[in-house]
Amino acid sequence: MSPHRRSLRFWSGAVTAALALTVTTVGQASAADVNNARNAGFESGLSDWTCSAGSGTTVSSPVRTGAAALQATPSGQDNARCAQSVRVKPNSTYTLGAWARGGYAYLGVTGTGTTDVSTWTPDSSSWKQLSTTFTTGSSTTSVTVYTHGWYGQSAYYADDVSVFGPDGGGGTDPGPTIPSAPGGLNVSGTTSSSVSLAWNAVSGATGYTVYRDGTKVTAVSGTSATVTGLAASTSYSFQVTATNGAGESPKSAAVTGTTSKPSGPGPALPKHAVTGYWQNFNNGATVQNLADVQAQYDIIAVAFADATSTPGAVTFNLDSAGLGGYTVDQFKADIRAKQAAGKKVIVSVGGERGTVAVNDAASATNFANSVYSVMQTYGFDGVDIDLENGLNATYMTQALRALSAKAGSSLIITMAPQTIDMQSTSNSYFQTALNIKDILTVVNMQYYNSGSMLGCDGKVYSQGSVDFLTALACIQLEGGLAPSQVGLGLPASTRGAGSGYVSPTVVNNALDCLAKGTGCGSFKPPRTYPGLRGAMTWSTNWDATAGNAWSNAVGPHVHGLP
Repeated sequence: MSPHRRSLRFWSGAVTAALALTVTTVGQASAADVNNARNAGFESGLSDWTCSAGSGTTVSSPVRTGAAALQATPSGQDNARCAQSVRVKPNSTYTLGAWARGGYAYLGVTGTGTTDVSTWTPDSSSWKQLSTTFTTGSSTTSVTVYTHGWYGQSAYYADDVSVFGPDGGGGTDPGPTIPSAPGGLNVSGTTSSSVSLAWNAVSGATGYTVYRDGTKVTAVSGTSATVTGLAASTSYSFQVTATNGAGESPKSAAVTGTTSKPSGPGPALPKHAVTGYWQNFNNGATVQNLADVQAQYDIIAVAFADATSTPGAVTFNLDSAGLGGYTVDQFKADIRAKQAAGKKVIVSVGGERGTVAVNDAASATNFANSVYSVMQTYGFDGVDIDLENGLNATYMTQALRALSAKAGSSLIITMAPQTIDMQSTSNSYFQTALNIKDILTVVNMQYYNSGSMLGCDGKVYSQGSVDFLTALACIQLEGGLAPSQVGLGLPASTRGAGSGYVSPTVVNNALDCLAKGTGCGSFKPPRTYPGLRGAMTWSTNWDATAGNAWSNAVGPHVHGLP
């Protein structure tokens, strides 16, 4: 994570520039509105629809509702655009919606007479709802509604297209009405990091949305859900809405769920936490014993474990010579002292020179067994995954679940992916994080040593600004991770990374933007995330070299978040 330990992997923003699309707040249809789209569920084949270059067909699986759905496959310079002309009324507001899965999928409308809008979703193995609103001009009587994929991507599927608003007179499919609010919401179980909920089914609903403290946290198709990534011994308010093609119901009555105390030893991790990497080597930064690590750090990641000759296995070797004669016994005692002060000390696996590979069942078992052995030997609270040379989501998931089974619910698991690793839920790092969401502590993505990247609004951002931090964090926050599982990783000084250093003021502004909606740049998140976990830095040593400027400014700010 320093220039000596971190690779400087750059990614051109040019390839993503064409993806700049507008994400618009989802509107709700009224009970008097109708669905002006025809053959909205593709039950009559491609009737009323025209697909470019013969790219579209209807299939019987997968479907969201009914017996058919659209499958459209991009090829060459064709993005598999399927469209229909829809009759509308002038000077009227409509809610455009559809459900999509498979490859990148886009939904939009042209010819509105005002502002044409569109929205999109990355590739997904499950159905995701797309929705946006538009207003027609004073003389607009028809618009063109379309879906399309993206060049070079796999086929996308679409179903249940809707254009809800005043009847435009062009004929409609029979449409559902907005469902009523769910009843019977109750807390069915709790752990130190999760709350399980259940509620009564609502007639006509095709899905349900769960809100925690007023913020949407998950959407499910059944009548139960488990909200994970919560702080221990903390009370949360939950509500549920019912959804279908017509819109979203009012919120249910609220219930309160309180997480239990952690089952493991030591105090729970605070709601907002600061992570710092401690260098087990001397690269010119201030050499520290673990006892010297600044008090603002709640999670101390010891960098790094070492690979062994056994595939997937790691060990840890204290660099006593490089650390001025620091002994193993002193190191273990310092770990215990930090834990007694309420800190978590974990071992980090990877770094630029890390060569650990977990790519089959055997290496997954070796990884879990060896990390647990290192934890037992030194007293570590958990593990940090910082693999920069490839990660297999299937087997890393298997390894971390096996480790969790050994270590128990007090296990701390953190991850430090690079920016390119978290651009899409199809990336291995993102997949792994979602696969272990119920046992994952926090993902501290590195917002440095990076090229330009996409934000969650489809626009391209360059490192070194509040917008780069907030727009990229939004991808994780809207892509399935809980706010408590998202942290911002930045260098502690200009010497801590090859590029991407920003002042602590910029870090704090980004934290405020995400948690409170203040201090934002040009990018404004679609909602606030008061449960945001916090921030991370490379490293506590470079922080000390710079007079502790980073931890003195960012630490109290993180701990003071709502």
